[in-house]
Amino acid sequence: MTQRLRHRPIRVTPLAALALTFGLALAPLPGATQSAPPAAAATAAARALEAAAGELNAAKSASNRVKALTATIRAYEAGLAAMRDGLRQASVREAELAAELHAREDEIAQLLGVLQTMARDPSPVLLLHPAGPIGTARSGMILADVAPALDRRAADLRRLLDEARDLRDLQQAAAATLQQGLNGVQEARAALSQAVADRTNLPRRFTEDPVKTGILIAATETLDGFASGLSGVAVDEVPGSLPDITDRKGSLPLPVEGRLLRRAGAADAAGIIRPGIVLATRPRAVVTSPTAATIRYRGPLLDYGNVMILEPQSGILFVLAGLDVVYGNAGEVLPSGSPVGLMGGADPAVDRLVKQAATGTGQDRTETLYIEVRQDNTPDDPENWFRTTKDGQ
Repeated sequence: MTQRLRHRPIRVTPLAALALTFGLALAPLPGATQSAPPAAAATAAARALEAAAGELNAAKSASNRVKALTATIRAYEAGLAAMRDGLRQASVREAELAAELHAREDEIAQLLGVLQTMARDPSPVLLLHPAGPIGTARSGMILADVAPALDRRAADLRRLLDEARDLRDLQQAAAATLQQGLNGVQEARAALSQAVADRTNLPRRFTEDPVKTGILIAATETLDGFASGLSGVAVDEVPGSLPDITDRKGSLPLPVEGRLLRRAGAADAAGIIRPGIVLATRPRAVVTSPTAATIRYRGPLLDYGNVMILEPQSGILFVLAGLDVVYGNAGEVLPSGSPVGLMGGADPAVDRLVKQAATGTGQDRTETLYIEVRQDNTPDDPENWFRTTKDGQ
């Protein structure tokens, strides 16, 4: 009997045939059981923007409104950047899921056929086999192995489709979140400008002579010449210096969130070589003083646009060039982290932001800030002073 059983052809039900054709498929669909970091990142960014909105309301009544509003703008900037990155990741992930589902259309169709057959026939009928009790037993064993694998496969497919749907819903809802964030940061910038204009409690080390400043600007053709003559425009300067910062050399934060675009001594597109670095920043980004410093000069200069020259201690100058708006007055002493201005440009429209994030195209860091450090009127590589990375701060 054993010999006959070994050579007898085994007939299986249509369900078992489909299941065997499909395979046990114990491994899940690639990516189906992974978490969804793009969705999580975008959700976290949305919460950050909501938190920034709360900070804005609190900042309006804070005792130090300038400091509070600066922190609020930075929070908005970080939240908007995170939202853009999250949407970009979500778009990439959605494309991966769509490609995976398209590549497995035949496999998924087989799975759906198996599941539909199982749902159509009552369980006792599924187990019956034309070969009798032994065939039925074997059919039952096959189903015992196949059914859990089919369940897992169906669950993996469901998770895959749910993730794709969630990513699509997230991108559709992102426009409203981005618009709220842009409205909030614009409101915070306006409030900051007003708070700086209302500020009267900053100490002053000197008074600027506007006539001497005008003569100096007219007589100089280089930043070197202008910087060397700055001490001559101060009137009634208080002797002394701010605390030594040389022990912090190499650890100072950059004045603005940005990506290192050009290093000191590197030629630009026109072949011009300058001793400072260039950062690519987002439009309207807030620029802050990296340490406590005296404002030596603020305003337009040569071909540098609006310039802010800070003196953190005697003999050292931080030159920040390319701003659109500058805050403060020459002679004022700023606390560390104080806003000194805003970058130029304009916030892009929401639909453009969403489109750029979806396609992965477009450049969101369209503005440039030039940073030069001068020690004893000699340029020093800013990377010796500030924390910089190739990909950004």
